[in-house]
Amino acid sequence: VEPLKIVDQEGYKLAVYDFDHFQQLLEVEEAGTVRVVNFWATWCEPCIKELPAFETLYADYKTKKVEVILVSLDFPDQVESKLIPFIKNQDLKMPVVFLDDPYTNEWIPKVSPSWSGALPATLIISEDSYKFYERSLDYATLEAAVLAVKDNF
Repeated sequence: VEPLKIVDQEGYKLAVYDFDHFQQLLEVEEAGTVRVVNFWATWCEPCIKELPAFETLYADYKTKKVEVILVSLDFPDQVESKLIPFIKNQDLKMPVVFLDDPYTNEWIPKVSPSWSGALPATLIISEDSYKFYERSLDYATLEAAVLAVKDNF
């Protein structure tokens, strides 16, 4: 999926999307693949608290057709001053993208009709499943949710 642009800061490359380009990441066509999409921001305390669970899931399942993508909803003017330094300081290994689309009232219901827009929020998507969680997830809950839609371990 082609981003709108790449912000390259001190060797870290961050893909930037608007929702039209990003929306393709909400579809999984390959059988047996599960995509975990976590919406978060550096200013969201519960988001920061759950990041290690997603990092662990990424490490444990990246070779088992489980993709983990962090979608930052930080403020556009803080990408270079706050977001990228945070990613580097936390040494995050999983892919992080930045969703730069101010039309939240239009795209939030497309992610999930039940989403109020609160963070954190997580999607667990497979070829035939689309589960949405508008709450923090610990590792056990996250892993169980992935295993519930992943049938070929």
